[in-house]
Amino acid sequence: MIDEPKEELAALYALGLLEDQELARFQAELAHEPALRQLVAELAGTASQLAHTAPTAEPPAALKARLLARIAADGEPAAKSPASLVTFWLPLAAAAGFALVAVWFAQLHIVGRGENSLLREQLALADASLRSARNQLEAERLLANRQLNDATKTIANLDRQMREQGDLARFKIATLASLLGNSPQALAVAVWDPNAQEGILSVEKLPALAADKDYQLWVIDPQYPIPVDGGVFSVDPQTGVARYQFKAGKPVRTIAKFAVSLERKGGVPKAEGPMVLISQ
Repeated sequence: MIDEPKEELAALYALGLLEDQELARFQAELAHEPALRQLVAELAGTASQLAHTAPTAEPPAALKARLLARIAADGEPAAKSPASLVTFWLPLAAAAGFALVAVWFAQLHIVGRGENSLLREQLALADASLRSARNQLEAERLLANRQLNDATKTIANLDRQMREQGDLARFKIATLASLLGNSPQALAVAVWDPNAQEGILSVEKLPALAADKDYQLWVIDPQYPIPVDGGVFSVDPQTGVARYQFKAGKPVRTIAKFAVSLERKGGVPKAEGPMVLISQ
């Protein structure tokens, strides 16, 4: 590929505008570069075509007078035929026209090269600006996605916390203390879900029972004259632990207290035995 400096030198060479050392160096390069020789040939052909298209130029009047004076001084007849004048001036006019065309062609080549260079620089700048804009848009998109993900997680956590707090708020949680003199460390926790109308009783360190006895849970609701039956349960004989899921025998609206009594096997409709646990 021929670079721009060599293209400029080739145009000047084709127009005969290179001189001395610059001409010698360029001719040496022509001998070794076929592509450069081809370019020079093309430029020379173009220059020749342009020379033929140049209009006939009349020499300046002062120049014409000096030439005629020189001819007269050399003993030539002062009068010349029109044909001889044309023959004399035509080569000069053609040479002047060709020189003008050569200069114009060289300027045109230099201007075109400058415009091409400026265009390449503008394209490179536009490409760099486009890449920068794309990178900025991508960074903004990633940041927006990250912020959206963070906001989504935050909203999900808040929603979960609100749900948990709402669930806990509706539950009735009560601690039952021991009424047994021989097992003061016995205790229980009751959790009641009013929406589901069911609950869970967790008991620890209650004494083991005889085979004909059961512990019975009672739900005390002020709307009923007697406690509502919550069912019977037993404890592990070794640890005194029980986990009991229960339902009330009647619809419960408000729980005032929970209580556990010692009853006969299978339970009773109304408390008969001693109370062993009760909530505050």
